[in-house]
Amino acid sequence: MTDTTEQQTEPARIRVHGLEKSFGDHKVLRGIDFESRRGTSTVLLGPSGSGKTTVLRSLNVLDTPERGVIAIDDVEVDFSRVPAGKAGRRETGRLRAQSGMVFQAHNLFPHRTVLENLIEGPVIAQQRPREEAVAEARALLDQVGLGDRADSYPFQLSGGQQQRVGIARALALKPRVVLFDEPTSSLDPELVGEVLAVIKDLAAEGWTTVIVTHEIRFAEQVADQVLFLDGGVIVEKGPSAQVIGDPREERTRRFLKRVLDPG
Repeated sequence: MTDTTEQQTEPARIRVHGLEKSFGDHKVLRGIDFESRRGTSTVLLGPSGSGKTTVLRSLNVLDTPERGVIAIDDVEVDFSRVPAGKAGRRETGRLRAQSGMVFQAHNLFPHRTVLENLIEGPVIAQQRPREEAVAEARALLDQVGLGDRADSYPFQLSGGQQQRVGIARALALKPRVVLFDEPTSSLDPELVGEVLAVIKDLAAEGWTTVIVTHEIRFAEQVADQVLFLDGGVIVEKGPSAQVIGDPREERTRRFLKRVLDPG
């Protein structure tokens, strides 16, 4: 978690205003507004169907909003004004390139080694020299505790190890923002801790992260800012000590009680 004084002096890395998204007749996002400072962790909490994953996927333009503005540093897209055709794809592509995504499932290429999975994006998509990409990939594998598994295939790894490879793969693209979509939801309980430890280390190192998670105690430890969503709107937002420790809204209190004290 970033020091509060540092947060106040850092410019916004992510700016979201008026975000709206529908799937058919169902309106999933109803005007989302928030900012995230550089080097901070923003955690999205909320019940299933609240819109939190759609917010995350909108930041990476995996889901395309109908309205609203998303900016990451100097790359800004007003989705109500995106041009058609190639021009629009270029505009949204520039925004997508600012972030790296870590999914619920590991989504690794099964027929490629761990190292090959990491260098695919930098070499093919970013056209960086292979030697440079390999050196950086090996350093990232060391960082996530898998330096000795570069030549392994995904099926030879545990679920927690595969997810750590997924994190390293996202970092290999040198994104300005790292997005995590329920990164531990598909893991056995005993493997959750190793993945959360890596994410916590990234936050401590000053990466800008946005995390959708159901791990409330982890959110409490890592989040500089918590957004609680329900029904496609942000019901409450603020520091984790306030939103999780002393929520102001009754809807937030009910959600936390149900999650933390299901009995």
